[in-house]
Amino acid sequence: MADIQSLADAPGKQREYETIFILDPDTANDGVAKVNERVKSVIEGQGGKVLLADNWGKRRLAYPVAKHQRGIYLYWQYLGTAGLVRELERNLRMLDSVVRYLTVKIDENVDPEARPSQMDDEAYARAAETFEAPDEPEADELAAASNDDLDNDTGDTDDDTDDDVDANASDNEGE
Repeated sequence: MADIQSLADAPGKQREYETIFILDPDTANDGVAKVNERVKSVIEGQGGKVLLADNWGKRRLAYPVAKHQRGIYLYWQYLGTAGLVRELERNLRMLDSVVRYLTVKIDENVDPEARPSQMDDEAYARAAETFEAPDEPEADELAAASNDDLDNDTGDTDDDTDDDVDANASDNEGE
């Protein structure tokens, strides 16, 4: 496909994007590798340049998505032209293992030669390996912990307030 150029872009420059997509938690490492290979081929086929690909592992979702409580998070940072995101997201929609995705434009008019890629064959292999990420405490657990702290607190932070009341009462008696 031909590169779609925007008139807002300077000649020879590209835009920097990052895409985070979530895969079905039951996807095996070879399935993750196939998705990563497809994303890489779309980016490079559109004249883009992959800067970074990272597998954040299986994490708890904020809310159930497609009846799943967890998902495999993948992060990609890349350079490309204006039409690249449309083509990449079209390909992500066609993959059954992709549950959600989000793309954000980071910068425009980036010189592709000035941005080195951190990707090699070993980095792509690491991006395909899924691990169980440690979960943050649930919101309910945090609320229960803070309620326990409040129950242990008597609320009396100033020990001499009772003395001040007694002193004021004796001052008022003399009048």
